Amino acid sequence: MFPIEGKLSGLQKEAEERQRRRLEDQLAVLQQKLVNLPLVKEAIAAFDFQNQPISALLDITFAGALANRASDAHFEVEADSIKIRFRIDGQLNDVAAISLEYYKLLLSRIKILSNLKLNVTDRPQDGRFSFHLPDKDVEIRVSVVPSEYGETVVMRLLDPDAIGIKLEDLGLRPDDLLALEEELFAPNGMILNTGPTGSGKTTTLYAFLKKRQTPEIKIITIEDPIEYHLPGIEQTQVFPDGEYSFANSLRSIIRQDPDVILVGEIRDQETAEIATQAALTGHLVFSTVHANEAAGAIPRLLDLGIKNTSIGPALNLVMAQRLVRRLCQQCRRPKDPAPELKISLEKFLASLPAAVDKSGLEIKIFEAVGCPQCNHSGYLGRIGVFELLKIEANIESLIERQASETEIQEFALKQGMITLQGDGLIKALRGITTLEEVEMVTGKLKI
Repeated sequence: MFPIEGKLSGLQKEAEERQRRRLEDQLAVLQQKLVNLPLVKEAIAAFDFQNQPISALLDITFAGALANRASDAHFEVEADSIKIRFRIDGQLNDVAAISLEYYKLLLSRIKILSNLKLNVTDRPQDGRFSFHLPDKDVEIRVSVVPSEYGETVVMRLLDPDAIGIKLEDLGLRPDDLLALEEELFAPNGMILNTGPTGSGKTTTLYAFLKKRQTPEIKIITIEDPIEYHLPGIEQTQVFPDGEYSFANSLRSIIRQDPDVILVGEIRDQETAEIATQAALTGHLVFSTVHANEAAGAIPRLLDLGIKNTSIGPALNLVMAQRLVRRLCQQCRRPKDPAPELKISLEKFLASLPAAVDKSGLEIKIFEAVGCPQCNHSGYLGRIGVFELLKIEANIESLIERQASETEIQEFALKQGMITLQGDGLIKALRGITTLEEVEMVTGKLKI
């Protein structure tokens, strides 16, 4: 009896392995075919619900999302249908609509893959699963929430290619890159990154780690959750509902003799205090805090209970960032600025500090047009805009006397700091993005 069971188990494993390989091959083929949104729409519109398994529709969705660089796939329930939308370069795009009848099958399939309860429909559920492609594994983070007409689903696609960006490719100006690299190789201290959800902070922090990673040092991260796996780096995940919080885990890993520590977010007094002490006692700490501008991180730390006499010595650098869409270089079109705008841009260029590379900068702006290569959006990909506040002696003095955020910001500007909007304007004048994009993410233009 036992040998037969063992044989059946072996056959079952072989069958599962063959099925996995078929799925990999199918996804790879679909990804090569569904290279723009019209093709994804056609594939879903032509789907034969009567004769094809519902899993095949999910394969089309995944492959289409990956092929078009989508960060999320949304399934939004309406009165008589389900709308499928992809978030590409931060913007949602309608892809298709399917009937409620077939959506129930699709939802069940998603729940099974994500280890969610099929019979729970009246409260939120979170899960995750992964699938394999020939060159990488892609993890899917799933959120299911009840709504007026049924359960809506958002699937975050954690494509490892998204964190393959090097520090030099984030979009930092040469002067900012030089200042940042200097602090990345400091023996101790803290570098804080600020920005809203979806502004690229995780990608930037991972680029920090990859820049610092060598066999001679130990790097440990504390994340909630671990989104991407980095070889050669010890990654730990917190469990906020249990004993292993950010503060508890940070206290524990300091005893693991790390050289560099990444704390996903400083969100409470205890975590802030331990991170500050770690930075003051020989560790290099990377983390994030909630603030709109770089200077805003300092009052945030004060609000969390950190002594003003500790913040200056612990902090090396604070950066703020946002993401703007890149103009499609195939179809972008030059645009003459209005006379008033031209005068303002000339004054802006004249005011730039000497450290900023002005080669190639001229009063020339572009507008988005749209072509098949960019799905007729006029944009293709995104790039960061940054604001770096280096904590030097004069800034430390301001922090010690508890100067306001406005005072710190104004002093930093006099010292040559370029704001988020200023960095965006430079990118617009280089034809990388548009003034409309800069205004969208940094507010009304102040030039």
